[in-house]
Amino acid sequence: MGLTRREFLKVSGVAAAGTTVGGLWEPKQVGWHGADEPFRIKYANETTSICPYCGVGCGLIVHTSAGKIVNVEGDPDHPINEGSLCSKGSALYQIANNDRRLGAVRYRAPGSSIWEEKSWDWALEQIASRIKRTRDATFKTNIKDKDGNEQVVNRTESIATLGGAALDNEECYLISKFARSLGIVYLEHQARL
Repeated sequence: MGLTRREFLKVSGVAAAGTTVGGLWEPKQVGWHGADEPFRIKYANETTSICPYCGVGCGLIVHTSAGKIVNVEGDPDHPINEGSLCSKGSALYQIANNDRRLGAVRYRAPGSSIWEEKSWDWALEQIASRIKRTRDATFKTNIKDKDGNEQVVNRTESIATLGGAALDNEECYLISKFARSLGIVYLEHQARL
């Protein structure tokens, strides 16, 4: 393709003029119904955070407007992920904004087929009383070893804890301290499974 100097200058001038004129209009995103909408992060506050899902520690930029999360994206300035996110990290927006997410405690009694809505106070009381009942019924202070000698163990083998990748180090520390104070010996974490 032979392009003369004059033709090159004409094409360059038209491209520069088009870019300049194109920059005069505010960009809009097109909604699902074809209506123009302003970008939802235009006036939003920007905060950096860390993804809660695994131990990698990917950086996030969270946009909030009027106290509600309106957008979550990867932080391009973060040294670990450099703006990219895995599929779980990309779906973080749905943690805060999901109409299918339960907003109250649901309880189904043994043998029942109906779910009932209960209060958080009721649920926490039930959990605490069931932990206490199970611990009291199964707590061992002494066991006999293979030689028949008694050894002090102070433990319960009927309760276990399972941590998850959404927990940070401080939460894992508190859960393990709480479990050990109850005498629980079966502590596990999802990252090891």
